[in-house]
Amino acid sequence: MKLKFRTVSIAGVVMAGAAFAAAVGLMPVQESCAQQPNAPAARPQARPEQMSYAEDIVPIFRGYCVSCHQPGGQGFAASGFDLTSYEGLMKGTKFGPMVVPREPDTSNLVVLIEGRAAPGMRMPHGQKPLPACLRQEIWTWIFQGAKNN
Repeated sequence: MKLKFRTVSIAGVVMAGAAFAAAVGLMPVQESCAQQPNAPAARPQARPEQMSYAEDIVPIFRGYCVSCHQPGGQGFAASGFDLTSYEGLMKGTKFGPMVVPREPDTSNLVVLIEGRAAPGMRMPHGQKPLPACLRQEIWTWIFQGAKNN
């Protein structure tokens, strides 16, 4: 009987560890929003430190965009936009580029996530808008040069 209890306890610890590890993968997204005020500014201000594509931007894409914008996804089929890699992001869509480094206000990615495109063309499509703090993160990364860092 004691052996059974130990097996269940070890399995519980392993499952809890796996859940914690998965949650830690979203930490950059959660932390970025936790540090921002709820009301968006008229125009996001660039952060003084360099934004990291891998640490700041990829978690946003994984959490909100990649499910559609990857090979086989609905967004990829409609536009050819692949957000599974930096190269795919910078390649853009079959309609043209999505990111213009240092020009976030003219980058189609920002236009779409802010809902400034044609009616019904806000991203993520058919979902709630990205939180203002995450839109600001993307805007700032593009403003800083959209580097693969």
